[in-house]
Amino acid sequence: MRKTERLELKDIIGGAHRNETVQVSGMVHAKRPVGGGLTFLKLRKRDGLLQCTCGERVDVSKIPEESAVVVTGRLREEPRAPGGVELVAEGIEVLSRPAAAMPVPIPKAKLNVNLDTELGLRPVVLRHLRERSVFRVQECLGRAFRDYLRDQGFTEIHTPKIVHAGAEGGSNIFRLDYFGRKAFLAQSPQFYKQTMVGVYERVFELAPVFRAEKHSTARHLNEYTSMDFEMGFINSFEDVMAMETGFLQHAMALLREEYAQDVERLGIRIPDVSAVPCIRFDEAKRLAAERYGYSIRDPYDLEPEEEHAIGRYAREVWESDFVFVTHYPSKKRPFYAMDDPEDPKYTLSFDLLFRGLEVTTGGQRIHDYRAQVAKMEARGMDPADFESYLMAHRHGLPPHGGLGIGLERLTMQLCGLDNVRYACLFPRDLSRLEP
Repeated sequence: MRKTERLELKDIIGGAHRNETVQVSGMVHAKRPVGGGLTFLKLRKRDGLLQCTCGERVDVSKIPEESAVVVTGRLREEPRAPGGVELVAEGIEVLSRPAAAMPVPIPKAKLNVNLDTELGLRPVVLRHLRERSVFRVQECLGRAFRDYLRDQGFTEIHTPKIVHAGAEGGSNIFRLDYFGRKAFLAQSPQFYKQTMVGVYERVFELAPVFRAEKHSTARHLNEYTSMDFEMGFINSFEDVMAMETGFLQHAMALLREEYAQDVERLGIRIPDVSAVPCIRFDEAKRLAAERYGYSIRDPYDLEPEEEHAIGRYAREVWESDFVFVTHYPSKKRPFYAMDDPEDPKYTLSFDLLFRGLEVTTGGQRIHDYRAQVAKMEARGMDPADFESYLMAHRHGLPPHGGLGIGLERLTMQLCGLDNVRYACLFPRDLSRLEP
C-alpha cells in the first residue's frame, strides 16, 4: 500500500485515503482502554480529533496525554468515530513527552473551573476543544471582515499604536515616556484612518487598542482588538451601517459553511442578519422604558441595563438580535462626530447592539476644516495640539464615516459567553498582566 506522509484531518475526512497506510502527527488528547487488549487513543490535530485504535502490538500504556506523536496505521471507515473514520495503529513514534500532568482535565466536555483559575492556566486551557472553538469563531469574524471589505474596495492599513494625542481624550488613556517626551497608547486608529480616506477612499484595520478604564466588569478589557473601517464619498452615515450589515451577513454565511463543527460544539444560535432594525437614541430609550416599566436616569447615554432592555425590545418586536441605535447626543460623542444639521444636539452617529450589548460605535465624521476647528474650539480644545490630524482636513477630505467593532465583544455575544475575558486569548484587565 502507498504510504502518505503526515496527513491533515481535512485530507483524512475527505475519504481519499481509505484503506491506505498513512502517517498522522498530533498530540495525545485522551486514552481509553476498551477491553480485549484495545485502547482508543484520540489524536488532537489543529482542525479536530482523530480516533486511533491501538491493539496489543502497539503499547500506548506508557505514553502520557499531551505527548507529541506520529502514528502510522491504516485508515478505515468507522461511523461511530469522530469524522466517521479511524486509524488502526501499526506503530507510534513519540516526539516529545510532557514533564508534568495537565492541571485541568482537557479531554472532558466541560472544564468546570472558575474564571480566575482558567485565565491563570490559559496556556494549557486553550487546548480544550470548546476553548479552541471560541477562537475559531473569532478567526471566522476577522477573516470575514477582511474578505468582505477587500471585495468592497477597501485597502488594509496599519497605524501607529504609540501616539502623541488620544483620539477620544479623557482619563482612559495609557501614558508612557517616549524618550523623554509624553506619549500615549492608541485608544483608536481614528485620526489615521480618517487621514487615509484622503489617500485610498476606503480603508480598514484589525489591531489592538488600549483603554485605561478602571472597570472590572464582564464587558470591559484594557486591551482589545478593534475592527475598524472608514469610507469616503458617503451620502450619509446610513452607508456605514449598510456596509456593516453586509459584513455581518457575510460572516454568518461563512460561519455556517466552514465552521459548522465549532458552531455545533458551542451550541451557537446563528442570528438572522437579513435586515437589521434601526431606531433613534431618544426613541429607543423611551420605548424600552415604557415597555419594561423603568425610569430613564441618564438622558445622554445608554446604561448597560438600558442596552439590555433595548436588545430585548428588538428581539420581541422585530425578532432581531441586532439593532442600530442612531443619533446619539453630541454631548456624549467625540469632537470629530458630525452634528445633525436638523438638530445639532444630536450627531449623525450610531451604536450597534447585539443581544443587548454594544459591539460597534460609528457614524459620519466632520470633513470640513473650518467646521472641525470650530467644534474643537467650542469644546475648549486647542487645534494646535492636533495639527497633523487637521492637515488632512485643511487640504481636503470627502464626506466620510466609519466605525469600530469590538472583536472580543462580538465573539462573546455570538458564542453566548458571560464574560468578555473568555473571548480573549490572554486578557489584560485591572489585575492581569500575565500569562
